[in-house]
Amino acid sequence: MIPTPPVLACVAIGLFAILVRLVLSRYRKGVSISDIRGPPSVSRLLGHEYDLSREDDVGDLEFEWLREFGPTWKVRAAFGRDALMTADPKALQHIYHKSGYTYAKQRSQNHMGYLMSGPNIVWAQDETHQRHRKIMNPAFSAAQLRSFLPMFQNTTQRLVDKWRTELSSKKSLDVMVNNWASRVALDIIGQAAFDYDYKGLDDNEESPLAQAYHGIFKDIGHMLPMTTMLLRASWDYFPQPILNLFKYIPADPFTRVRSVNELYRKYGKEILREKRPEVDAEKRGYSKDIMSILVNANESSDPKTRLDDEELMAQMYTLTLAGHETTATTLSFLLYELARNPEYQRRMREEILEARAKVAERGGVNFSMEDLDGMKVCLNAIKETLRMHPIITFLPRVATKDDVLPLAYPIVTANHETISEVPIRKGQIVYTSFAAYNRLQQVWGDDAHVWNPDRFSRIDTGKQTYVGVFSNLMTFSAGIRACIGWRFSIIEMQVLVSELVGTFQYSLQDSNSDKSDVQRAPSGNAMVPLLRGNHGIGTALPLRVELAQ
Repeated sequence: MIPTPPVLACVAIGLFAILVRLVLSRYRKGVSISDIRGPPSVSRLLGHEYDLSREDDVGDLEFEWLREFGPTWKVRAAFGRDALMTADPKALQHIYHKSGYTYAKQRSQNHMGYLMSGPNIVWAQDETHQRHRKIMNPAFSAAQLRSFLPMFQNTTQRLVDKWRTELSSKKSLDVMVNNWASRVALDIIGQAAFDYDYKGLDDNEESPLAQAYHGIFKDIGHMLPMTTMLLRASWDYFPQPILNLFKYIPADPFTRVRSVNELYRKYGKEILREKRPEVDAEKRGYSKDIMSILVNANESSDPKTRLDDEELMAQMYTLTLAGHETTATTLSFLLYELARNPEYQRRMREEILEARAKVAERGGVNFSMEDLDGMKVCLNAIKETLRMHPIITFLPRVATKDDVLPLAYPIVTANHETISEVPIRKGQIVYTSFAAYNRLQQVWGDDAHVWNPDRFSRIDTGKQTYVGVFSNLMTFSAGIRACIGWRFSIIEMQVLVSELVGTFQYSLQDSNSDKSDVQRAPSGNAMVPLLRGNHGIGTALPLRVELAQ
């Protein structure tokens, strides 16, 4: 595809801005980041961004660097800029808790989210983010989310019934478990967030929206050509009005993003129309879905407590995508780990059956929230899967002012000096590695690279440096920028696990193979499941399902 003249003009302006910034940076004194040790990079233009995009399994390089340099090291960002990468808990605490808005989102990373959905809470910065968060927090309170429990259970039961029907005439069922997990999670978020049926589990086939979302993370970030990566890296140097033009580029991944966005807007407009005050005030008054709460809040006369229509639409898109695809991938990897660890799978099922017996004794049918929280073997498996397989593996941040980054674990510089803090200049890029932190042996033990849920029965996370919102993991990020829906995701997974593991047992389709074909492939800063040597079929995690004995 030949670039259009406006695109060429944008690129020319961006390249000039890059050149000016790089020349000026050479004259700044005392840039101590250059003293930090780090690995060499393959690409002069893209630096380690290219290396990370070509990993076989996400985290492979970070784990290697972690062993060689300690929890903090230097990497090369695009266009030859030195950057810092850290998995140090004290540094992460400082960046996300103590200085949340001092370390802003990197524009080249953040703008892709804007192109996908518009001005959403994930994209928003500073005062705009504070406004979004304040308005949306009541919709994600613990009490509000617990009220969704019956709906979670009813929707999960539909998937259970489908698999059980299939297994009535055969011993086992070979499935792409990630596809089914995505479909059930899409229906759950549709009903919880918007009181809307996305028809992900319909008998005939996936809905157009479910089909459009399938593999979106892979399509926008996996194995991108160097030209596309350079174009996106240049966004750090463009003003916002010019950045907004990039969504019209007539080539993938921009056309893919645009088509999904246009399709979703059709659904979003229909949902918003049903939520408007003039539609049915009485019905709306009793609606407890997330969007109804946001629309009710929008009746305020104070613009600081409202979201405009574009922001509402952007939240809907973001909640739908992030609220189903991330949970579905985590669930898929949890079932995958159970297939590889049949003894732990047996223990989980035993715990679930014991809990079911107690529910029956008291005359109940479904688990209560207390029942689910009491299943420690199951809950530990969820925690361990979130630790081992974080969907977002790293996030870049940019310092908006000079700062000093404290370290829990001192590092040795190239000059053989041991330091416990790193001076940070305004404009410095800092990559926060969630994948490396979640495997840090100082935090999680010597077996940090092994899937072992029992670690959460022996580790007192309360004695660790406080970082993550759930079990001190960085999987949901942290601080003021932590995932607003993390509680929603945990409760949803507790329900899905209790029903899917209690009813079915899981094994690898090729039980004779010593090496799994499942690849934890990088896609931008995200992780997607693929089959080695068969990327053409899209995201895939195959398992064999049988009725539990």
